Amino acid sequence: MSKKTVIISLGGSLIVPEELDWKFIKNFKKLIEKQIRMGYKFVIITGGGKVARKYIEAAAKVDKINNEDKDWIGIHATRMNGHFMRTIFRKHAHLVINKNPNDTTDFVNFKKDILIAAGWKPGFSTDYDAVVLAKNLGVHQVINLSNIDFVYTKDPKKFKDAKKLENLNWKKYRAMVGNIWNPGMNAPFDPVASKLAEKLGLEVAILGGRNLKNFENYLAEKKFQGTVIK
Repeated sequence: MSKKTVIISLGGSLIVPEELDWKFIKNFKKLIEKQIRMGYKFVIITGGGKVARKYIEAAAKVDKINNEDKDWIGIHATRMNGHFMRTIFRKHAHLVINKNPNDTTDFVNFKKDILIAAGWKPGFSTDYDAVVLAKNLGVHQVINLSNIDFVYTKDPKKFKDAKKLENLNWKKYRAMVGNIWNPGMNAPFDPVASKLAEKLGLEVAILGGRNLKNFENYLAEKKFQGTVIK
């Protein structure tokens, strides 16, 4: 029986909310290993989290920096987090961290149960990398795990009347987030990645990553809390 491949865009906000959250990572590892035993393979793309933001904010205080420099700082933060995750999953993970989702020579037929991926190049987020990997691996779903549990009509931190949206089509979602990617932006799913996901007909699930039971329910096609965009 061939294994089903699941692509996860793992938000840096879960890995490094302020400091490295080793307790979350330990529980996440247990869940992934359980799913591997049930016949899944995983591609896990790591975000940068507070590591990236702290460096970007510090650099801006010292001198004027442009968006490309901000992106490169963020990219290297994702790669540091990626190396950390590959170390955690050493016995399950492909030896090389993917840093270019279009370089199919190394990873398309990866034999291990996990492929770790990280940032690629300026102008593109790890959400975009996840979508390109989905295209190249023939996967039709991407799971976005972060500190955002739903897509809302407005920012729920600022507006008490913000409403949860459990199901959205790409046209409506893209009208909400626009078309431009900025380093460090907090959209539930990056606008540039969303444009490509719509073109490819992908389904993206936005789930709050700290509720790992909810994530498990989604994988098992049980009732779950989150937003599905397709």
